[in-house]
Amino acid sequence: MARATRAGENPSLRDVLAPEWWIALLQASFGANSRLATVYLLSAVAMGYVVFRAGGRRGEGFLAFLLPRRIYLHPSHLTDLKLFAAGRVLTVFGAFNFSALAALSAAGAMTLMARATGGGARAGEGTWLEFLCITVIAAIVADFCTYWVHRLHHETPSLWPFHKVHHSAEVLTPITAYRKHPVYDVVSAVAKAVPIGALQGLVLFLLVGRIEYVTLGGANFVYVLFNVLGSNLRHSHIWLDFGPVLDRVFVSPAQHQIHHSRAPAHFNKNYGEIFALWDWAFGSLYVPKGRETLDIGLADATGRALPQPHPNFTQAILEPFRESWAALRPRERVRA
Repeated sequence: MARATRAGENPSLRDVLAPEWWIALLQASFGANSRLATVYLLSAVAMGYVVFRAGGRRGEGFLAFLLPRRIYLHPSHLTDLKLFAAGRVLTVFGAFNFSALAALSAAGAMTLMARATGGGARAGEGTWLEFLCITVIAAIVADFCTYWVHRLHHETPSLWPFHKVHHSAEVLTPITAYRKHPVYDVVSAVAKAVPIGALQGLVLFLLVGRIEYVTLGGANFVYVLFNVLGSNLRHSHIWLDFGPVLDRVFVSPAQHQIHHSRAPAHFNKNYGEIFALWDWAFGSLYVPKGRETLDIGLADATGRALPQPHPNFTQAILEPFRESWAALRPRERVRA
């Protein structure tokens, strides 16, 4: 019987052929840490139904409203599916696992604290309330990192080509959330590992003798709430806005759809994932005043649609390397 692969360990060919590897692949694709978990999809359907009923649409069934053929049979969506599959396989292979870097960052933070205070780490098990606070703080730190990773990919010429894969989507579906180039995922994972590791080190030193997060189904409960409360509508055609007050605290599905818009007024707006506070604080917030009709995809500075640079999976993977290299070369930058 083939052995089970340990967490963070790269599987061998023998492991790939074993049932345990396929179970891990399914867990990475549809488990509690994936937006495509059954409960998250069902909650999106329920919220979509509320929007459908509130819209008073006539002559259109709910199923046609929820899953329009023009979107789910679009070539862009088919590329989404291929990138999703590739990303999940790489996840199981540990391509985005930087737990060792987080552990090193935690150890460094504890060492610095010990030298600064001349003392040792606190001993103790910690209380449920402390673990709850740690869980929320970790989610806030991760979301802050997500904001800046996202913004830097938009505003750095050599990084933009890798995030451009996500924005070249011409229709939005829940699968589009996984329309990402592996380089973007690696940069994001590294950027989160260091500060979250440092946070863990500080918590271990100052508060508790061990780290334990409050989870639901194995996922940070903050992200569970985020996913239950409409994360799958962010990449969809279903407009759901939280209103002018909450839009300054939390990123609504409508705000993220605006982020994908070709309209110049929407360029480089709403970088946040969970909290809109970062956009509000750093000047990238866009709050809609009402329902807006959006044209999704890439555009030039005037809002004119650009040709699809990633018509297939191969182009989506290879083209960003060429564009990024060109952005790093002075001659190519002048031509651009």
